[in-house]
Amino acid sequence: MSLRNWVLAARPKTLTAAAAPVVAGTGLAAFHGGASTLPALAALVGALLIQVATNLANDYYDFVRGADTAERVGPVRVTQTGLLTPRAVHQGMMAALFAALLVGVYLVWIGGWSIVVMGLASLTAAVGYTAGPFPLAYHGLGDVFVFVFFGPVATAGTYYVQALSFSAEAVLAGAGVGALSTAILVVNNLRDRTTDERAGKRTLAVRLGASATRLQYLLLLATGAAVPPLGVALFGWPPATLSASLALGLASVPARRVLAHRDPRELLPALGETARVLAVYGLMLGSALALTR
Repeated sequence: MSLRNWVLAARPKTLTAAAAPVVAGTGLAAFHGGASTLPALAALVGALLIQVATNLANDYYDFVRGADTAERVGPVRVTQTGLLTPRAVHQGMMAALFAALLVGVYLVWIGGWSIVVMGLASLTAAVGYTAGPFPLAYHGLGDVFVFVFFGPVATAGTYYVQALSFSAEAVLAGAGVGALSTAILVVNNLRDRTTDERAGKRTLAVRLGASATRLQYLLLLATGAAVPPLGVALFGWPPATLSASLALGLASVPARRVLAHRDPRELLPALGETARVLAVYGLMLGSALALTR
């Protein structure tokens, strides 16, 4: 069980979905004079651990349920390929969840019982994404999970543990980040649509079909682009935050792949490219807020 196999299992390209809302929430806290280093770092570590736990759960439970087979086109799944045993992957998932819980204890000490609700909901959803009697991903609800928990919940939670107050602005910022995080999932599910359907995994891409899923991807990009102008108009965000909308220009390459692909393999680069769009977007939004306090 080499370190390389565990890195593959963690899926580093998806970790921007965990980091971006923390950067945006911290930038907004700094904009309002409430940024705090230790809670921000704890929020980042907790978010990364929940993302890793979600990825390991997905790897394990998709294999157990028969959704991951040799026909699958996407990146290597360590359980299906035998790089790691199912038992090891399950134990890794539990270890990541436990570590996230420990980080959550500190955040509860900082932010109080509101963090308990958000934290437990996030941990439950991380496992319930592919596990349990009603796995979200298998019933077309994976997109909702990603948007909510890697968008408004993570961003508003990050803001809260620093500023110690809830903010509609944080929810708006989270909507932009969550939309782009969901766009990463859309690329993944569009690529796997045929094999998921055969395995009985009724993702939203399976339910909507290819054409509507392509449209969903474009609408998610448009949502991300719309958030900074709304923040400027509604909450007086600095004009520099509009640079985050301009970052969506980087999405032209993966968008062309999503619209024009004929073979699922053609979507493989679009996953990382969309993740990079999210990373730049979160960084530009967060830094523009933080540096123009």
